[in-house]
Amino acid sequence: MTPALPLTIEDAAAALRAGAVTSTALTRTVLDRIARLDGGLGAYVTVCEAGALAAAAEADADFARGLDRSPLQGIPLVVKDVIATRDAPTRANSEVLDPGWGAGADAPVVARLRAAGGVLVGKSTTNEFACGLPDGTERFPFPRNPWNPEHTPMGSSSGTAIAVSAGLALGGLGTDTGGSVRGPAGANGHTGLKVTFGRVPKNGVVPCAFSLDTVGPMARSAFDCALILDVVAGHDPGDRHSSPLPAGRYAEGTRGGGVEGLRIGVPTRYFLDSPLLDGEVRGGVLRAAGELARAGATLTDVVVPHAREANDANNVTFLSEAFAYHRKNLVDRWDEYGRATRELLARAAFFTGADYVQAQRVRALFRRRLAEVFARVDVLLTPVSLTAAAPIASADMAAALTRPGFHGPWNAAGLPAAAVPCGFTSAGLPLSFQVVGRPFGESTVLRVADVYQRHTDWHLRVPPTARDGIHRRVAHQGDARASHTAREGAG
Repeated sequence: MTPALPLTIEDAAAALRAGAVTSTALTRTVLDRIARLDGGLGAYVTVCEAGALAAAAEADADFARGLDRSPLQGIPLVVKDVIATRDAPTRANSEVLDPGWGAGADAPVVARLRAAGGVLVGKSTTNEFACGLPDGTERFPFPRNPWNPEHTPMGSSSGTAIAVSAGLALGGLGTDTGGSVRGPAGANGHTGLKVTFGRVPKNGVVPCAFSLDTVGPMARSAFDCALILDVVAGHDPGDRHSSPLPAGRYAEGTRGGGVEGLRIGVPTRYFLDSPLLDGEVRGGVLRAAGELARAGATLTDVVVPHAREANDANNVTFLSEAFAYHRKNLVDRWDEYGRATRELLARAAFFTGADYVQAQRVRALFRRRLAEVFARVDVLLTPVSLTAAAPIASADMAAALTRPGFHGPWNAAGLPAAAVPCGFTSAGLPLSFQVVGRPFGESTVLRVADVYQRHTDWHLRVPPTARDGIHRRVAHQGDARASHTAREGAG
């Protein structure tokens, strides 16, 4: 009989070190869950069973001889299928990408996960080239939201998000160019962090937009995200955008204190006053702000100047840079792209060089104005998205480009931002709020999220499609979450 799966990396790491479970047993449990559940969810494009079991056996051998590489040792993880791995192809959900792209070599982030003892279970589903929409006519898996399979998992890192939410991995990596870590994390009910541009190396990752792309952790909790970030963050000379600034000690910083006296800016204009913002989303964000205020934070209404223009600038930049990367193939191999992807990328053919230059001027102005805002507050708190996960049948990328966007401004500015679960809609779909920080302020962003999660249990809820075989958290003495053991579903 396979053991029940722990809810979090933190819990699994403790169980491994206590000898309550082995990495081999934990990995077999995850592999069994993938075989049983993933046919209806579409989280994985490739499962690396033999390699995962070999890595798990190595982790168990390391534990047996007293070698502890990191808290990720022995933990089953997944990476988005735009990130190169030596033992599986990288396809980016496309017939266009060279099948040999990145073959035989790990991207630096993957090499770091392996060196830390992480167990790579497989590659997760993405939208084609991390843009566009899922295309049910292609041969790749079609991702579905585990809270309601008729609803979208919302974004190109959806495979990793589904895997975390449904217990098909305990954590993993996604990429975020215009919200593709935060959107799926929010829609699937767990935590996801978009890092400061340059904080995590992105060489060995299929490009989407070179001046916006980031690689970030996705896991059930903020603390789990910090454990992953501790491993993957830091300079790599192979990425010319990689920051030389030393990486922080993120897990330590996340648990390094409360939010007493922390100044949280809550921008109403653009973010909370849009007539398109769903009322249940707005209510969830305001309740989360109230919870943080009760924990000791100071809330203040702020204005984020030029947020709409920054979101537009992000869209122009993303589409222009993606078009530049794909231009020749769009001409030569148009029919091999999925319809949604080629139609999205082709829109950028109508932008001029002047449009792109103006977008960069807006980004620079926005960064300067944000510096003034962050002189008065420590973090910002906003919605993640206008609505909870939409029905698959209503997904419309063209319409999304014209609506207010709460992801893109922070990509345009290169700031860290986390999606944090904060409840459920009346239809049982996850709600989420966003914490945005200063450049390289990941520890503060994650600390705010962690404090909220020590007072609530929304991130510990399990979707109805995946309840069987999940271990419900046992509260520990002194744990602020003691009165919030994992409850299944929205009720």
